[in-house]
Amino acid sequence: MTIYKYAGFWRRLGAYTVDGIIIFFTFIVLSIIASLAFFSGAISGNSKDFIADLADPARFSSVKIFIWIFFISLYIAYFTYFHGTTGRTLGKMFFGLQVVSADGTPISFGIAFLRAVGCLVSGIFYLGFIWAAFDKRKQGWHDKIAGTVVIIREQQNDTEGISISDNLPKESMTQASKPPENNNN
Repeated sequence: MTIYKYAGFWRRLGAYTVDGIIIFFTFIVLSIIASLAFFSGAISGNSKDFIADLADPARFSSVKIFIWIFFISLYIAYFTYFHGTTGRTLGKMFFGLQVVSADGTPISFGIAFLRAVGCLVSGIFYLGFIWAAFDKRKQGWHDKIAGTVVIIREQQNDTEGISISDNLPKESMTQASKPPENNNN
């Protein structure tokens, strides 16, 4: 069995910062594309009061709500996709981290989605993220909600951490565990 240490607060914060930058720039690019499409469609239409409609506070507040929903959807999609496929976002790959279940098996898309939504709960005054700095297993609230831990993917020779069997095939660390196929020829 190989022992992997739990990832600490600062290393996880670095990975989350890289992921946040990626999400932010993706959001900006998609927002610019959507804005250009909206404005070109509005200008080409027969709306004479286009500028007056944009200045209407009621319409502006609905646009703000749409922007928040779009950003939260992008955030959840990013973390669900990467954690569901490999357990590693681009930031976690950069810092050598991986999300696994509490027993060391890869997580499914359902658990990845639950963890991403749990991150929104952890983001309330950042208390759920700060919690990981003081927890024995370095779990934030979102990890506790989803039953996951974040490990340092490099092998460690330490007794404190999570043991993952060396007998698992390599692809099982990137896919959900499957029973081995029986080839009796």
